[in-house]
Amino acid sequence: MTRPRILVVGAGFAGVGCVRRLERRLAADEADVTLVTPFSYQLYLPLLPQVASGVLTPQSIALSLRRSRRYRTRIIPGGAIGVDLKAKVCVIRTITGETVDQRYDYIVLAPGSITRTFDIPGLTDHAFGMKTLAEAAYIRDHVISQLDLADASHDPEERASRLQFVVVGGGYAGTETAACLNRLTRAAVKRYPRLDPHLIRWHLIDIAPKLMPELGDKLGHAAQDILRRRGIEISLGVSIAKAGPQEVTFTDGRVVPTRTLIWTAGVVASPLIGTLGAETVRGRLAVNAEMNLPGHDGVFALGDAAAVPDRAKDDEGAICPPTAQHAMRQGRAVADNVIATLRGEPLRPYEHKDLGLVVDLGGTDAVSKPLGVELHGLPAQAVARGYHWSALRTHVAKTRVMTNWVLNALAGDDFVRTGFQARKPAKLKDFEYTDAYLTPEQLREHLADAKAEGRG
Repeated sequence: MTRPRILVVGAGFAGVGCVRRLERRLAADEADVTLVTPFSYQLYLPLLPQVASGVLTPQSIALSLRRSRRYRTRIIPGGAIGVDLKAKVCVIRTITGETVDQRYDYIVLAPGSITRTFDIPGLTDHAFGMKTLAEAAYIRDHVISQLDLADASHDPEERASRLQFVVVGGGYAGTETAACLNRLTRAAVKRYPRLDPHLIRWHLIDIAPKLMPELGDKLGHAAQDILRRRGIEISLGVSIAKAGPQEVTFTDGRVVPTRTLIWTAGVVASPLIGTLGAETVRGRLAVNAEMNLPGHDGVFALGDAAAVPDRAKDDEGAICPPTAQHAMRQGRAVADNVIATLRGEPLRPYEHKDLGLVVDLGGTDAVSKPLGVELHGLPAQAVARGYHWSALRTHVAKTRVMTNWVLNALAGDDFVRTGFQARKPAKLKDFEYTDAYLTPEQLREHLADAKAEGRG
């Protein structure tokens, strides 16, 4: 008899947490585990703004999937573009463009999320995202190139527009991105004696009435005070009306000349979820507390792509927020439930009480709320970096990150571009492959063709 086939889709916090648990708890001959991911690393997403600002190197937060003593998972380098839940077939497009039909007995759907965009004229053509390692490295090159070009320009208007930067999104990602990149430009401008530091202007805008409302009023105001002291202009209740190559129009009518628009206004579940024909909650796959898809044996979903009931809250309809903290723990819980299903044991519901929030604003500035205790300044920074450091999965990653932090604190940055700007510009639309997924009709046609050709 063949061993049961477990297929895990996605190598984010949820998917990798699941695979690692399966490798630890399953006997070598108990099941075959396959992971679908375009990259053979797990990205530690919360530290992405520090890569964009040059505090950390890209490699330091790309955690190798193959660096494990128990490593035996087969990795298919590609992305899932369709799943037939009845036939138990996942269609995968590899990084070379080849289409592979992968059969499974159990599937764990952890495809993560993509940047949430709206129908704003020019947005996807002119904005940068902050969701991938490539985007973070690209943005760093772009920001430094704006300083180089402004320094070389003899046109005052061009110079002013290149030194204005707009970040949309007042959540953790947007706030940390604005804070870290603002520190980068303020430090870098000292190496440009022809540039007036007062021309550098950073705008952080959000349609919500509060910055990071999850922090509460006290810490939220503390974060705003820190950002404003650094010269970041915060506009709340405001969004983007339209975006162009050299200017951005706000919904309050202001027109800001800029060559840099960074969009971090939230995420939505991977488009893969919308192709399944299953019930969703706010775009996320509706699952039960065991993270099992009702009506489909052996189908589990978790992380950003699933609406997992939050049993730690009194609200009956509450679902877990799309955070790394929940995704890591859900990954382990799903692995346990997959193993329980294999062995005919009862499944256990997922429950986790939030441990708190940390927001690293760079330097010695941070705001944190561990276990409900409100901190800011150096104590908050110690908690924030301590949490991130401890959450890194490998000792090599811990060593690289700590070395980068110490080196940056002692020696600063050289503010060099690494060449990502040498080719054509790459904006939001170039990193989000939302048109790659199969519709239900295309999936049926594909599987029918594969069966006719003897590949099914």
